[in-house]
Parts: sequence; C-alpha cells; structure tokens
Amino acid sequence: MTRVGLIGLGFMGKMHLRCYHALDDVIVTAICDADEKRLTDTKGTAGNIEGAEAPLDLSGLALYTDFEKMLAEENLDAVSITLPTFLHRDFTVKALKAGVNVLCEKPMALNTAQCEDMISTAEETGKTLQIGHCIRFWPEYAKTKQIIESAEHGDAVACSFRRLAAPPTWSWQNWLIDQEKSGGALMDLHIHDTDYVQYLFGPPKAVRSQALTGPTGGFDYVATQYIYPEEKAIVAEGGFVNSPCFRFEMSFNILLERGAIVYDCTRDPAFTLYPLEGEPFTPKVEPGDGYSREIAHFIKQIKGQNVPDIITPEDSLNAVKIVHAEKYAAETKKEVRI
Repeated sequence: MTRVGLIGLGFMGKMHLRCYHALDDVIVTAICDADEKRLTDTKGTAGNIEGAEAPLDLSGLALYTDFEKMLAEENLDAVSITLPTFLHRDFTVKALKAGVNVLCEKPMALNTAQCEDMISTAEETGKTLQIGHCIRFWPEYAKTKQIIESAEHGDAVACSFRRLAAPPTWSWQNWLIDQEKSGGALMDLHIHDTDYVQYLFGPPKAVRSQALTGPTGGFDYVATQYIYPEEKAIVAEGGFVNSPCFRFEMSFNILLERGAIVYDCTRDPAFTLYPLEGEPFTPKVEPGDGYSREIAHFIKQIKGQNVPDIITPEDSLNAVKIVHAEKYAAETKKEVRI
C-alpha cells in the first residue's frame, strides 16, 4: 500500500485527493494546510475546470497545519505539493530531504535557480520528482502527440494554441493575482501550452512575443511565436485579462500535411480529426483526465513499474526557461534565443 500525504487543500489539492482515492493500493493518510479553516470547511473551491466544488469527508485522515510535523509523524511514501507557486521549491526540498517522493504542481518554480535546486535535491536523495504538467497527460493532447508522431497524416506544419480565462480571483488570499507569488498568467496559465509545444517538437531555438499588462501588474496576456529550424508556424496565445464572466477556453488547431486536428473544450464534439480524404471524426482517447492520468503515472513510477518517459524534471525546468524568454521578448520587443 502506497501511503500519500498532501499539502495545500485548494482547487488542485482537492483534484489530487480525488485522483488518489480512485486508485487501488494507494491511501491518502494525511493532509496539511496552513489555513486551518480549509481543513474544516472544504466546500466551494473554484478553478478553471469543474470538479473541486463539493465538500470532502476528511474523517480518518491525519490533519496538520505544520508540514514538517506531518513529515516527521507520518510514514509517507509520497506527497503531493499543491501550494502556491512561490512555495514550491522550499516544500519540495523539505519533502525530498525527508525521504519522500514528490509530485509538485506546475509551474515547477518561479525561476530556473529554484528549479535547479529541486532537481539537484531529487538527484542527491534518489527520490522521484514529478511536476504536474497535466496537459501532457490530457487524453486529447496525448492522442494528438501520437497522431503527429505516427505521421499517418503527415508532419505538423502549423499549430496554434489558446488558453484564455477570467482573472483568477478565487485563489487563496488572491495569490494568483500577485505577480511575485504566481508569475502571472504567463507562468500559471500560458506555461501549459509552452510546455506542450516543447513536448511535441522539443525546445524552440527562439521566441517572439507580444504581451499585455493585466491584473497582477505584470504580463497577463501573451501571444508567442516559437521559432524552429524546420520553419514550422507555431503560435500560442494565453492569458486571464478577460471579463469576470468569460468562459474558460483551452484549444488548439494543428495543420498536418494531410489533414488537421482541432480541439476546443467549449465545442461539442471537442476533438476532431479532419483527414485530407474522407469524413471528419473524433479519435478514440484514453479514459480519465490529465489529473488522474498524471497521478497514476506518478504512483507507477515510485512503485518501480516501467512507465513511458512522459515528463522529466528537466522538461519542467525548460518550460520555465522558455516562458522567461517569452517575457523578455515581450519586454524588449526582440527575438530571444533559448
């Protein structure tokens, strides 16, 4: 039985808890949150995607407000760190040094130095560190990567990605609206597509970006072109500068040499492949969502099972590097090499 702890019982914490509960041979034994109210009133948590609104039954779990105390008193095999981004490095390092495997939410950290600290600590301790880039595991996105790699419909020649939301005023103490704590929309929202671009094609050689200042006081909207030697036309747009009533959208349109793949979470059907010959259809995808699939992957990994090489700490570091390059490109209005 794999014993798991969790720190941070907000939207993502509740998502992780749901996913662990659905797995066999896994038990969540302890939860920690510095805000004791979250451990007694668990209803109403909001996010961009539904699934964390219902109240939780935490009976039978050990509840803590002190993370180090939880690590010392609980015999944990793993911990999910679902805290605000500015806390990721410190709490990941504490857990790894306590001999616990870590699944830390994305983005990995606010800057590359913090990411490198997390990676070096994982290497020194020999423990698993996985960052929660759930889009790599999202069924439609995972299937799209398979389709592109199969070359059945030819190479991908042009791609556009969108991830747009209302300002995240629902976060604990409004940390997402604090540039110093979240990194703004570029780091918290747009990084999903930045990472997926590098997952499909590897890190770009350079970026060009334009951005708008938003509610965090920093860049909360960005439009980026990713430059590759093959001269693919790849762009991504993301931000949370929309009105409060705006409906969340994550979408992409990928042009292949012999067709196209379209995904839009606001459409029905959301996922369609348009072959050059024949009728459009929805490709079959794996069950579950990105959260459940990434957590199942993490558990298999720490149990020593063979798993595909979907996400590494170095990948997560590279995602932060690329987003910082996008920010600098927007500031300087110049092409920035990675």
